[in-house]
Amino acid sequence: MSSSSHPTVIIIGAGIIGLACALKVQAKLGEHEGTRHVEVLLVACEWPGSMPGAPSTHSADYASMWAGAHVRPIPATTPQLRREATWLKLTAAEFDRQVETEPWCGVTRIAGVEFLEAPDRGYRNQDAGSFERESGLRGYRKLSPSEVPGGVSLGFEYETFCINPPLYCEHLLRRFLLQGGKTVQRELKSEWEAFSLRGNVLFIVNASGTGFGDPKCFPIRGQTVVTNLSDITKTVTRHNKDGSRSFLIPRFFNGGTIVGGTVEPGDWRTEPDSATRSRIFAAGLTIEPYAHDDTPGSHAESPRNVKVVSDVVGRRPTREGGMRLEVEERALVQHNRKPTAGRVVHAYGAGGRGYEVSWGVASEVVELAGPLFEPRASLGAKL
Repeated sequence: MSSSSHPTVIIIGAGIIGLACALKVQAKLGEHEGTRHVEVLLVACEWPGSMPGAPSTHSADYASMWAGAHVRPIPATTPQLRREATWLKLTAAEFDRQVETEPWCGVTRIAGVEFLEAPDRGYRNQDAGSFERESGLRGYRKLSPSEVPGGVSLGFEYETFCINPPLYCEHLLRRFLLQGGKTVQRELKSEWEAFSLRGNVLFIVNASGTGFGDPKCFPIRGQTVVTNLSDITKTVTRHNKDGSRSFLIPRFFNGGTIVGGTVEPGDWRTEPDSATRSRIFAAGLTIEPYAHDDTPGSHAESPRNVKVVSDVVGRRPTREGGMRLEVEERALVQHNRKPTAGRVVHAYGAGGRGYEVSWGVASEVVELAGPLFEPRASLGAKL
């Protein structure tokens, strides 16, 4: 049987959502003897492999390469945030497993610290119990006034995870390939175009980031700075009254420390702005003393020695109303073939929370796709 006639599941997108979905689909197919012959094909125009400071061909739209990335829970005060909290809890459990069984993968367990100048009710009402129930993360503790900078009205810490994105995504891709996954580099114009890549496609997972012309999708520009800070032991975020944030995210495995950053909805600029760089760099260094295990001010590395390795700009693939996660069915027009139905599981629009919700989203994708793993499955559109 040729590869083109194999029953195939196609995943569009090699970002963190697409990679997690590809591995979850592989695991699902491996559960039953009758589906082990199904091929999984990962289709993307950009692929993991980017090191800040070294030449790169990645665009700003390949957001998974430019993410911070740390797990920073948000109080689940809206239906959308409650949905994301469910995904986050599953993702935190998977990160916890990976840290223990694959310590080289690019995920590190670490302390997280947050300072809020003007916390809303959701943050004010949090306690250790509610925090762990919503996020799956342990160790929540409110900080005393002596442990927070001036102007901060609420501070807390907890156990969390930091990810080295290029290293982690490369690790996931290697796992996918070693487990028999196939790849094609292609810039698709539509998710439905992917049905032309193989002759027997069971279904497609559309993890393309912003979808294909979805009017609800828009970018949120993020600019950060990669520095040579190497002795950071905590990820620290300060939420300012004006809505801006300052943060430090250590990237272990010789990835330096991310100093950030901006949240600029609808801003399509891809080049770093020098004034923005100066502002976020200076603001980040003000919270640097709190990113160590020892007393602020007693750490060994002086901020005067901090060097910029690279400016980073990425466009977070965001969707109004949250991620699109549903199944769509359409009639396919195929040359010299009988009319047939094509099924697409949409999974895009995660915004800046891709890493945080990745494994939870992938689990739901596999659940939604349950009836589609068999060639004769039939399912009406869910729109």
